[in-house]
Amino acid sequence: MKISWIKNIVKLAVGVIFLQTLFFKFSGAEESVYIFSKLGVEPWGRIGAGFVELIIVLMLLIPRIVWLGATLGLFAMLGAILAHFFCIGIEVSQDNGLLFCLAIINFIGCSFLMYNEREMMWKIWEQ
Repeated sequence: MKISWIKNIVKLAVGVIFLQTLFFKFSGAEESVYIFSKLGVEPWGRIGAGFVELIIVLMLLIPRIVWLGATLGLFAMLGAILAHFFCIGIEVSQDNGLLFCLAIINFIGCSFLMYNEREMMWKIWEQ
């Protein structure tokens, strides 16, 4: 019973972070354009990443596929973390590492959700 409200708080936090970052991607915010230009995939990479984040948020709202949204979110955040390490750096446009920290928080949140939804995941795979 106790884990249920914690899971809902984690889903809300992960969803809000994804919604916030997808807004910046879709609006063409300076930081987003800078990041995806540095990665060499501006504007299609930025817009594509925004759509992936939108799909993740929608999946987190559907109880039967929360595990799938969390899995997709985990891999999206792994890509973001690796991009920070190897291409763009921890600090982006003098944000003091905020975007990197948000990626770490969402990576941990998605890991938590995947772990808590593991039974649903196995039920789907067994069918």
